[in-house]
Amino acid sequence: MTVSRTINGQRYVSPELRDQVLASIRALNYTVNKSARNTRNGSSAYCIGVLYSNPSSAYLNEIMLGGLQESSRTGAQLLLETCTGLASQKAALKKLLAAGVDGIILPPPLCDSRLTIETLKAEGIPTLALATARPLEDVSSVRIDDYQGALAMTRYLIGLGHREIGFVKGDPSHTPSDLRYVGFLAAMRECGLDIDPAFVVNGLFTYRSGLAAGEALLKKKKRPTAVFASNDDMAAAVIAVAHGLGIKIPEELTICGFDDTPVATTIWPSLTTIHQPIVEIGRAAVAILSEQIERQQKGEIPQPVHQVMKFTLMERGSSAPR
Repeated sequence: MTVSRTINGQRYVSPELRDQVLASIRALNYTVNKSARNTRNGSSAYCIGVLYSNPSSAYLNEIMLGGLQESSRTGAQLLLETCTGLASQKAALKKLLAAGVDGIILPPPLCDSRLTIETLKAEGIPTLALATARPLEDVSSVRIDDYQGALAMTRYLIGLGHREIGFVKGDPSHTPSDLRYVGFLAAMRECGLDIDPAFVVNGLFTYRSGLAAGEALLKKKKRPTAVFASNDDMAAAVIAVAHGLGIKIPEELTICGFDDTPVATTIWPSLTTIHQPIVEIGRAAVAILSEQIERQQKGEIPQPVHQVMKFTLMERGSSAPR
């Protein structure tokens, strides 16, 4: 009771004793467990944190839409914290833990952060890695098969008669980036097609990096007849560069993306892309984590769940036969 009264600023604690309690709090790096407080007060509601550092706001919007749909059904609360660098990430994570979250969702690239995952394990917080391409066996995940998605898109381009295909890589810190590139390589090789190193450029999953990639691919005498970008933001940027250079799409150049975020259908021409059911992924993430939190609160040991969602190739106006 003395500790409780001190933390809550109540009376009946002497100044000397209050100072001792505060000194112990600092020494132990103690924070109030709001989840335990809710349990004691008879509250069954729980809070799920989302730690977000992805530069794509469209992706975040879709994830949160699905998460909110599911949380309204279960009565859970979602608490979002954004971060950038390592220091910001640690501060945001500490803030979520101090808020008493019962579980945490890690969208990319934090879904692959060993440091963050190990920190949450040590705290006993159920964690879900969202859209990781290489899920850990003991951490729940929801994802699509990025390799198969890239394989399908590249085969589609080859089927249209394209042989000189450019590829824009994603952020190397995201595991899906690597698998999408590997899927592209596999489809090219299975058809016996050479890959021109000049047609493979780096990106960061951002629109700005897509502009640089588009200029690197298209401001040359020899350019590809099709470009496959690792996400829609970069594909949209390549389309913008092509428009600026007077290259007709899709008559002179086919451009495709990945994810099917809202930008895919708001640019002209609309983007051929791999549809990743992002809203459904967000909904599934909250559902899986909610069940694990409930099991943990009952004293059970929740088992990790790995769910793979289906992707769809969406054929739109940005692609055509060579």
